[in-house]
Amino acid sequence: MRLDKFLKVSRLIKRRTLAKEVADQGRILINGKTAKASSEVNVGDELEIRFGQKLMTVKIEKLQETTRKEDADSMYTIMKDERINQENQ
Repeated sequence: MRLDKFLKVSRLIKRRTLAKEVADQGRILINGKTAKASSEVNVGDELEIRFGQKLMTVKIEKLQETTRKEDADSMYTIMKDERINQENQ
């Protein structure tokens, strides 16, 4: 599954266009490597996502083409969720 689609379906990022922008700015890593919106993700991959002052690391648990809002968070496990300073970027 494409990275931008996974982020939208899992509701980590609400809109696919926003997911594409974030990925293309180099703010998402898959298993430690910079990812593009079209990068493929698989079960077991770790995503590191930087939203402004927040750094979130999640592990992909399952891939689904569609999901209900209530079930979206079962697609991933949050490993780390921390605030970062400008100095750390």
